[in-house]
Amino acid sequence: MTATGARTMHVEHCMGTVFSIDIRDAGDWTDAVGAVVRWLHHVDAVFSTYRPDSDISRMRRGELRLLDADPDVHRVLAHCADAQLTTGGRFTGMPGGRLDPTGLVKGWAVEQASGKLCGHGADNHAVNGGGDVQLAGEAAPGLPWAVGLVDPHDRSRVLRTVAGRNFAVASSGTVERGAHIIDPFTGGPAIGPAGVAVTGPSLTLADAYATAAFVMGADALTWIDSVPDYAALLIATDGTVRTSSRWPSG
Repeated sequence: MTATGARTMHVEHCMGTVFSIDIRDAGDWTDAVGAVVRWLHHVDAVFSTYRPDSDISRMRRGELRLLDADPDVHRVLAHCADAQLTTGGRFTGMPGGRLDPTGLVKGWAVEQASGKLCGHGADNHAVNGGGDVQLAGEAAPGLPWAVGLVDPHDRSRVLRTVAGRNFAVASSGTVERGAHIIDPFTGGPAIGPAGVAVTGPSLTLADAYATAAFVMGADALTWIDSVPDYAALLIATDGTVRTSSRWPSG
């Protein structure tokens, strides 16, 4: 953890990705950062599909009932069920017929981490989990946060920037991880655009909606317009960029 003036930064490797905690309030945030780090590793221990001792892995093998699992499993699966209804089944916690809520867990974990920072009094911060970000307050007094969206065709180029206060941004695509997104209706890899970004107040939902939007493809823009407070950006395989009607300007 590094602290410079009114900024505290911490980077944590967890869940097979990198999380960054960026607090823009002056003060000693050692306890707050420690609470977030413990939280992230707790989520990994409970939800990892790669750790054989996680609750999710044990449930998948039939060794653990939902009733006996960590209470957070029930909370996450309830979020998955709600997202499945909202997305018309394009998002599910059972991709390919196997229990796997990871399409929502990372966003949920980051949003909960942000809540923990707020609980410790850090009102202005960003928590980034592998490119999915929950932002609170401002980057500096009077200055909104700005999140750059990387061009999936050229990872060195920022395609668009989204600015605001108290919002989240999630992305989905196949550039970094290959065809890992399952279309619940076919059971096979989704054939979506090059990339999708979703913005809104909650990273839990933005994460799930970004996955669903990738599965929907071009139809996602019409669909997201029916979901209050959320907006989407789609990057086609030919590089064309399209946005929903509520996508932030600028």
